[in-house]
Amino acid sequence: MSCGLALTIALALSNPAVAVAAEQPPAAVGAPVSVATEPLFADIVARSGALKAMVDGWAAAKAADQADFFTSQAFTGFKAQAEQLAALDMQGHLILKERGTDGDLKCILRGISEDMPKKVQAVQAAATPADRAVALSELSYLLNDNVEVITAPPQPEV
Repeated sequence: MSCGLALTIALALSNPAVAVAAEQPPAAVGAPVSVATEPLFADIVARSGALKAMVDGWAAAKAADQADFFTSQAFTGFKAQAEQLAALDMQGHLILKERGTDGDLKCILRGISEDMPKKVQAVQAAATPADRAVALSELSYLLNDNVEVITAPPQPEV
């Protein structure tokens, strides 16, 4: 069984929004369609916004500079949620790929899915407070981008 199929099955069983999104009919040729209101994509937007708020709070409070921050329940819970979000982004990519729609969003979601774990790891690996501030800022930007690319009005293919 391919990894993509295994991921699809696992997510479909764990999140009903995935099944609903997969059932959506293909878009009419040439007609830009927003997926922002579909349950899976709305879930991605909500999760990204919540995680961004956490990251921004940590950055403002310099929480990541505390010695026990990376072993705290707050960070370990965040890390698990970020992994789930990355998996949902990949699921969104696979669904859009299967539909044959929205090439840009499809590619962006895959990129975000691949970048999310790297950005979280960069926060953990940052050696200095200044490096952590940059890593948190980049993670916040990625989470915000996840919201904006889904909620942006669709554009016709160029």
